[in-house]
Amino acid sequence: MKKNLHPELYEVTARCACGASFKTRSSSSELKVTICSQCHPFFTGAKRFIDTAGRIEKFEKRYKKIKKKSA
Repeated sequence: MKKNLHPELYEVTARCACGASFKTRSSSSELKVTICSQCHPFFTGAKRFIDTAGRIEKFEKRYKKIKKKSA
């Protein structure tokens, strides 16, 4: 096998923006993440919709109009 081919692995503590931390291995010596499994909506079950300018309501209005026409 060739020497010095693979990067060096470090055992690091990854820190999330929410304050949670977990241990993992990485080729970089420090890990900072913006979202983790403790604060991600998919894993927590909390759905947060950021509705700018009523986009969800506009979609619902259009969908209801199309549904009524086809029925």
